[in-house]
Amino acid sequence: MAGHTIHRDHHHFGWDNAIPPVMTVAPGTTITFDCPDSSGGQLSAASTAADLPGLDFGRINPVTGPVFIDGAQPGDAVKITIGAFDPCGFGWTANIPGFGLLADQFPDPALHLWSYDRVGMGPAAFSPAARVPLKPFAGTIGLALAAPGLHSVVPPRRTGGNLDIRDLSSGTVLYLPVEVAGGLFSVGDTHAAQGDGEICGTAIESAMRVTLTLDLVKNARLAAPRFTTPGPVTRHLDTMGYEVTTGVGPDLMTGAREAVSRMIDLLATRHGMQPVDAYMLCSVCGDLRVSEVVDLPNWVVSFYFPRVVFE
Repeated sequence: MAGHTIHRDHHHFGWDNAIPPVMTVAPGTTITFDCPDSSGGQLSAASTAADLPGLDFGRINPVTGPVFIDGAQPGDAVKITIGAFDPCGFGWTANIPGFGLLADQFPDPALHLWSYDRVGMGPAAFSPAARVPLKPFAGTIGLALAAPGLHSVVPPRRTGGNLDIRDLSSGTVLYLPVEVAGGLFSVGDTHAAQGDGEICGTAIESAMRVTLTLDLVKNARLAAPRFTTPGPVTRHLDTMGYEVTTGVGPDLMTGAREAVSRMIDLLATRHGMQPVDAYMLCSVCGDLRVSEVVDLPNWVVSFYFPRVVFE
């Protein structure tokens, strides 16, 4: 059980080591963080795609915190044991103009609203034919930077931040390098589900509470985040196998775009979906993987779509 709770009102935008901590804790303390969704509450069950161009990007990706961990010093690592997630039952996925892997192909806003069982956490319906298995995690989880001033929350960094790694879920242990005294830990951008790559730029964005234990590893000398999972990471999706498309060529980014585009075409043709809907569905449950980077001059990027979504 959590020893402390930090309310969602205690959030901030971006990383700045001058932000005063909302709490100082000893290593080994368990805390429940109340996290707003990545829109900072700008999108709701009444929202439509017409609301997307008006989003205030200064309020995107709020993170709850920061927390000062006693004894944390540069060169140490904060050890985060990820515990339980308590989702709210509502979420959204959006194609935001100018954002995402295929932004040039999908210039118009699109929004899908989700309602899911926050207790049973059964698969969430995307359409009458498609249901997405859920796996809550925190997309943004990190420490403050040593460099002074305000730094955008959008890019991931060596101290963590907007990593969007779907396997940072319950049971995973994450290690982050400390750059400032106390570490100044914050977390947010919680997702009910996401595929590897988050290709359209959003997952099932959903407010939730997350319980974490913050510990300390002295003199860890980490260069970048690392983590340990408690078991298999695809079993919730692999029961029916996958449909897989590929991109082959000398550039990994081009290969990624081609692999995703080919899956969108496949889903749109096979299931009668609008391409933008297929794009958003791929973002919340499909996995983009580098399959080969050694056979000069071409590399292989593959996109795995779980068949269980339509079975």
